This record gives sequence, C-alpha cells and structure tokens, in this order.
Amino acid sequence: MKKIMMICLFVLGISAVSHAQGRPRMTTADRVKAMKETYKLTDDQVTKITAIYDAQTKSMDSLRNAGGDMRTQMRPMMQATNEKVKAVLTPEQAAAYQKEMDERRARMQNGGGQNK
Repeated sequence: MKKIMMICLFVLGISAVSHAQGRPRMTTADRVKAMKETYKLTDDQVTKITAIYDAQTKSMDSLRNAGGDMRTQMRPMMQATNEKVKAVLTPEQAAAYQKEMDERRARMQNGGGQNK
C-alpha cells in the first residue's frame, strides 16, 4: 500500500513540477506512445490504456475546476489508474512498469527528478 501511495505522490509531483516549470502536461497519446515503445504494448493494450488515461484526464480536469483539496482527492484516483494500467499489462510488463515507477519515485526524492 505504501508503494502505491508513493507512486501516486510521484505522479502528482511530476505533474506539479511540469506545470510549475511551464512545460505542458503529457497528453494521453504521448503517455501511451512512450509506454508502447518501452513495454512493447499490443494494439489491444494501447486501446485499453488510452481509455484508462482519457478517463483519468477527464476526472482530473473536473477536480481542478471544482477546486478544493486536489491532493487528497487525486491520490486515490491516480492509485486506481495505476492499478488499472497494471491489470492490462502482462506480468513481465507490469513488473517493468513498477520498476520504472519506483526508480522515478527514488529520483524525485533524491533530487527533484534531475538526472544526476
């Protein structure tokens, strides 16, 4: 459970850093394209993951527009999205995905995501 919470915080942190630095957020198409190349996704997986990320984007946009404490509301949403994505992946892909998420989280904790 702690890992999942850390992953969610990591993703939220990346979003905040990207937004604060003026970089545009990655679109669903960009995210899925990167995943397709990294994890060798099938066309069926691409379709399912695209739908998952599209739904997350709509929900996040609704939260942003509603105001309030987005961090506590987004954390469970991001956790659920990560679990849905891992459910679509093969065990090998899911393991690689989890490893990448763990590495990103570690980089963020040890230097703000900069490559050192």
